[in-house]
Amino acid sequence: MRIAAFPKGYLEAMVLRRTKSVYEWIDEARALGVDGLELHSGFLWSTEPGEIARLDDAIRAASFEMPMMCASPDFTHPDADERAREHDRQAELMRITAELGGPGATCRVLSGQAHPGVAVDDGVAWAVEAITSLLPLAAELGILLAIENHYKASTWQYPEFAQRPEVFRRIVDAIDDRVHFGVQFDPSNAITAGVDSADFLASVVDRVVTMQASDRFLEAGTTLDDLRLADGTIGYSPALAHGVIGQGLNDYDRIFTTLTGAGYDGWISIEDGVNGFDELAASAEFLIEARDRWFGGSHDVRVASLEAARAAAVG
Repeated sequence: MRIAAFPKGYLEAMVLRRTKSVYEWIDEARALGVDGLELHSGFLWSTEPGEIARLDDAIRAASFEMPMMCASPDFTHPDADERAREHDRQAELMRITAELGGPGATCRVLSGQAHPGVAVDDGVAWAVEAITSLLPLAAELGILLAIENHYKASTWQYPEFAQRPEVFRRIVDAIDDRVHFGVQFDPSNAITAGVDSADFLASVVDRVVTMQASDRFLEAGTTLDDLRLADGTIGYSPALAHGVIGQGLNDYDRIFTTLTGAGYDGWISIEDGVNGFDELAASAEFLIEARDRWFGGSHDVRVASLEAARAAAVG
């Protein structure tokens, strides 16, 4: 298992206000003792070839890999022209993912926003069509598209269209490709969807190709049932706070047992730092210790279900 880091606490500065550069983050991340950095599309203030090459050099000079790209396409937009533009933007990010991460890297994909008036059947069909149409490019580049059980991108107006597990599974189950498409599991987003994260993982573990690790904590005197909305989801509530991985609501003993039982020994990316770099470092230490305890200290990148799918495709 290899560990990456994603600075969720810096998203506003790096993506929205652009007061902190990806190069500053790379320098800070050296102190974490991780193997790689998960990038965000918003960290790429320029996508000119020379700038991407410069970023690639900086990542390698810091002895990091770039295994995961966090992209947020909106394939459920009611305007077909906008969906086409989202398709083209995702394709560009896939090419950048291949340049920075090389073969086997993953580029996140989403269904899109829960735009008012978009029927579930239409949104599912549009998302499946868009993802399926991008899979030949993924095959050409040697990368994977990984759909995350997601809540809401920082630049979005509405929450994730496929936040509810039953809608998410409709999209995943409609895409047969297991070589260039899989699931990026986020345990805390399962909580915001109103379900147990370990139970949700068990339902998709045969499709998991990457994972984001984080944790959530309830404010004193609050229960998850207190936070549930009419549709059963929870979303981001001030009473559901970020914190150090392994100390919150996610049952990581069950999560790691499920992952290793399914032959998952791949990338796990820390999504933390909302409360400062010290907590991000503590989360990194938790995963380093978890690698020794649950993964036998392995630094491999092996996913049994993905290897089986590749073998079947060749055979």
